[in-house]
Amino acid sequence: MATEMTATLLCCGLVLISWWLALQLFRLCRSLPLLRPLLHPLVTGAILIALVLEFGNIDYRYFNHHSQLFYWLLGPATVALALPLHHELKRLQAVARPVLLTLLVGAIISPAIAILLAWCLDGETLLLPLSTKSVTTAIALGIADIIGSVPELVATVVIFTGVTGAMLGPALLRRLGISDERVLGFSLGLNAHGIGTARAFEVSPRCGAWASLAMCLTGLLTTALLPLAIRLLE
Repeated sequence: MATEMTATLLCCGLVLISWWLALQLFRLCRSLPLLRPLLHPLVTGAILIALVLEFGNIDYRYFNHHSQLFYWLLGPATVALALPLHHELKRLQAVARPVLLTLLVGAIISPAIAILLAWCLDGETLLLPLSTKSVTTAIALGIADIIGSVPELVATVVIFTGVTGAMLGPALLRRLGISDERVLGFSLGLNAHGIGTARAFEVSPRCGAWASLAMCLTGLLTTALLPLAIRLLE
């Protein structure tokens, strides 16, 4: 029992220390706008953990087993992101129809394009993981169990999608002349889920609230429709 507890403390401590170091590096690069997006804490933190596991000869499954606390915390963290929506409910009611239409089109087209590209490149292993790429990790892992996909591969695809969207999304939308924080937030939440939502909150609470809305609705829609669609195709 003591050994299990010690292992859990060490693995969780590794995650926290890696995140803290990655966050400090991210903050130090504020004056380097071109480099800073590439040093997102999720990227550099994951690299630090991977290096420790590799050079410490630590099996990933062992580390994963003893760091399950963070997987459990994904659920409450995802729910907490929806709280700022309370301040935007009145504005949301005024644009409910275009929001729902955008959600429906974006939630279907975004994974569909990725799946089509993987299929054209004979990447059959990635077809199922890519179908969950635009929902946050907590929801994607649950869907992975339902559709029979590999959880580790699903998590990798989801995190890569989120980091890429958070890094490139705001700059791309600005280039397109989009300055409305509602549109920016909704786009980030729809395409880059939790990581994009965190990035949206860096812009403003309003932007973050709309990203939370898109992230939650995309997760619900994908959870309801994706398993059904896969069963119909089998």
